[in-house]
Amino acid sequence: MYEPIRAKSVHSTMAGTPDDFPRRSREEELDIQLAGHLGALLAVTDELRVAAPSADLDTAAERLAEEITRLRGGRTPARASATTKGRAPNAAALHRRAHALAGRALVVAASRADTAAAILSAERMDAHTAALKPRPLTSH
Repeated sequence: MYEPIRAKSVHSTMAGTPDDFPRRSREEELDIQLAGHLGALLAVTDELRVAAPSADLDTAAERLAEEITRLRGGRTPARASATTKGRAPNAAALHRRAHALAGRALVVAASRADTAAAILSAERMDAHTAALKPRPLTSH
């Protein structure tokens, strides 16, 4: 009643062999993801360094760049320029964004069991939380 299919499936001929696609291990994927989150955090840190320069942000930027370089096998990350044009960014908004990015990096670092990146991410979360707390008014 039915005639069997004699031609190959379109899906199997289009895809070819499984080796046609590059495969990465879970660890490689997590390295890429962690480097991406840390790279985004570095970009926001560089923006904050322009908006409100501090030695803490300078140190954090250097440590972030070192971690990204390690995760990328020696390739250094792109850095934001030291000048801004137009209106100054809102420091509080930048601290909130940096806190969220550090949190994402912490989650990936923990799942990857990368202690150095997890500690750095947690420290950055703490620093950005502290920067967002209102400072007490001092009377003269």
